[in-house]
Amino acid sequence: MNKIELIQSNYENAKSVFSDLGIDTSKVLKKLNEISISMHCWQGDDVAGFENPDGPLTGGIQATGDHPGKATTPSQLRADIDYAMALIPGKLRLNLHAIYLESDEHVERDQIKPSHFSNWVEWAKAKSIGLDFNPSCFSHSLSADNMTLTHPDEKIRNFWIDHCIASRKVSEYFGKELGTPSVMNIWVPDGFKDVPADRLAPRKRLLDSLDKIIAEPISKKYHKDAVESKLFGIGTEAYTAGSNEFYLGYAASRNIMLCMDAGHFHPTEVISDKISSASLYVDEMLLHVSRPIRWDSDHVVMLDDETQAIANEIIRHDLVDRVNIGLDFFDASINRIAAWVIGTRNMRKALLRALLEPTAQLKAAELQGDFTTRLALMEESKSLPWTAVWDYYCLEQKVPVGASWLTQVKNYEEEVLFKR
Repeated sequence: MNKIELIQSNYENAKSVFSDLGIDTSKVLKKLNEISISMHCWQGDDVAGFENPDGPLTGGIQATGDHPGKATTPSQLRADIDYAMALIPGKLRLNLHAIYLESDEHVERDQIKPSHFSNWVEWAKAKSIGLDFNPSCFSHSLSADNMTLTHPDEKIRNFWIDHCIASRKVSEYFGKELGTPSVMNIWVPDGFKDVPADRLAPRKRLLDSLDKIIAEPISKKYHKDAVESKLFGIGTEAYTAGSNEFYLGYAASRNIMLCMDAGHFHPTEVISDKISSASLYVDEMLLHVSRPIRWDSDHVVMLDDETQAIANEIIRHDLVDRVNIGLDFFDASINRIAAWVIGTRNMRKALLRALLEPTAQLKAAELQGDFTTRLALMEESKSLPWTAVWDYYCLEQKVPVGASWLTQVKNYEEEVLFKR
């Protein structure tokens, strides 16, 4: 029996096991394949962008490591993303920051236009994928003190308001050109390194700034607004204006999306526990799936308990159409393409495991107060042959099975990355 026959045989056996639990693996794989995961462009170049690629990172952002071969031009970055995407099964999108614009001359951020991203749109059209967008409110002379939309200087504050307004037009352009709405996420680093005397005034300014940014109605057919909280950052350890409580209230009251990043909370907090609560108050959510380690939020996603719990919450509560899944990590200590592949494949593996869970039986047992059955089924489901289904899915999608993709990445590293 050759490798392909073995994969198919293992899948048929697994299919029978899941069928006994009332789970149709063919339907599961069809649903899995349609769930979009938005990969983030900034893993490929350590959040440098093309506005000022040699400039320092500020705003609580730090990429550590110096693995050789990072992308330094738009064409290199797109080539690297192409290579990574070819190794990942399922529906993908790409998430861009404003600093990834392309222009022959310097463009201030409050002056960015859709034309500065036309190459990205043409590339996305060729790949039949959607694009998402983010204003870049960091790594700029006017964000050096970790204040942007909350800045007490009205002139500086208006600069960032205008940047976000211009970014919405870019996002709308993506949606119109690509036929799928672009999610635009607003995150700002605003806060204080030490304990503030006034916690309210910056939040009042933030609320006013956001209201001005979203004042112009844009059809959700093309563009969707999201706001992202953060507990702390480098240089804002004591206070951030954009807390989770602030943004949950803002998103719910303005009928926009709430973004929750897995690394933006207390070390013992998890976003999986927040998804169901937020779903009661906001129509749609954006997740930035990452892996926090102590104070750092941006490690490559593992198939760990929290990643699995996030996927379980989405699937158990039928929130696929209300939760937008994005990734947000930037590890420069390892091959950057491998980081994309590992993290994105892990997110889809978690979704597959969630789809293969006997959710109906679990909920029925819980409703009947049969917590013995609930616990037993939860534990037994962990050892169900989901890996056989995953291998078959990869085979079906014509991407490498198992770790065989690593050989291809290593070859690309030798032939392309090390020669840059």
